[in-house]
Amino acid sequence: MSEPIAELLTVTPHDLAHGGEAVARVDGKTVFVAGLMPGEQGTVRIVKDKGSWARAELVAVTAPSADRIEPPCQHFGVCGGCQWQFSPVETQTTWKRGVVQSQLAHLGGLADVVVRETETPGPAFGYRNRMDFKISDGRPALYQSASRTEVRIERCHLLVPSLAELYQRLGNVDGLNSLTIRAGVNTDQLLAIVTGRIPESAKEWDVPIARVRRGTPSVEVGQMHLYEEVAGHRYRITANGFFQNNTWGAEALVRLVGEALEPQRDDVLLDAYAGGGLFSVALGGSVSQLIAVETSPLGLRDLEHNLAEADGPAADIVAIPFEESAGEYDDWTIAVCDPPRTGLGSAGVDALVDARPRRVAYVSCDPASFARDARMIVDQGYLLEWVAPVDMFPQTYHIEMVARFDRVDPPE
Repeated sequence: MSEPIAELLTVTPHDLAHGGEAVARVDGKTVFVAGLMPGEQGTVRIVKDKGSWARAELVAVTAPSADRIEPPCQHFGVCGGCQWQFSPVETQTTWKRGVVQSQLAHLGGLADVVVRETETPGPAFGYRNRMDFKISDGRPALYQSASRTEVRIERCHLLVPSLAELYQRLGNVDGLNSLTIRAGVNTDQLLAIVTGRIPESAKEWDVPIARVRRGTPSVEVGQMHLYEEVAGHRYRITANGFFQNNTWGAEALVRLVGEALEPQRDDVLLDAYAGGGLFSVALGGSVSQLIAVETSPLGLRDLEHNLAEADGPAADIVAIPFEESAGEYDDWTIAVCDPPRTGLGSAGVDALVDARPRRVAYVSCDPASFARDARMIVDQGYLLEWVAPVDMFPQTYHIEMVARFDRVDPPE
């Protein structure tokens, strides 16, 4: 027996939710729908009804906004990589600032915080220096929106030009399980990282190749790392190790963290979740001592290498989970943290403020976890001075931000 066809509804969204969907109200129920702009009218079909709220799929835009534009990508609407190609980037940045403000107010109870205009440090397309692909029928693929269905990609408009050129010469990659391609935007270096059997077409790639087995990379062709330059500093990035996927955005983060911390020569800097040392290298030369906390084996190797090559003080590298580090070191005067999407949590906040630093720069990629953590940091005697959103990922709902916290109570 076939499923009944869901009733079609007409909605006019009034807001955007964290996650990129438009928000509408229908008969007292909150309805989330992707693909509509606030103020537009659309016909939708409910696909999930949870009582007080529902999720709908867009059937048609019946009254489009004057701001709506034609998405340039042939895969938009099927591929899940982008959500907002139908809107100008200026509109997207306004939405992102609003999401940050909303999450701070509703989740953090911090309604009066200064949230700056969203910065747009790089191009609206052609900005990604890394992309991770699955393989479908011998071609690179990305996941369809909200599913694990693979979508073969003929061209991705988000890739930096050098990666876009590499992508076009990949050929048939049957035998691979996954493929990552990376570029050093300011060094003109390329790197491919693969899992599975290397295909014959790899002879035409003309790039170094690293193979990853059980999470550990090894050299297949050339070398298993590349270099990137950010804000005048050089960084080694090994295989699939973490580094910011937008080089222009990374430069903006370094500048904003420096502005937030205002490091002095006699400061001791804590870099929590240091990764390969983006902030440690950039700011280490401005302070007397550096404490860097990182646990990823690849991150630690790159961190040690990059600090050894940098012009800065000797660093204490702490290879334990940051949220377990309270009491290990207690003498930092300023701190920067760049936690994963899940944020610091209560244990991480306790570790961050353990030494009562006079100033904290918090780098976040998730407005919800940041709002939760910001509330806890404020409750521990700090003032949230400002938040600066950075549009690291145009055409998507993702937003990076840098926040400045100043200690307002006297040290214990």
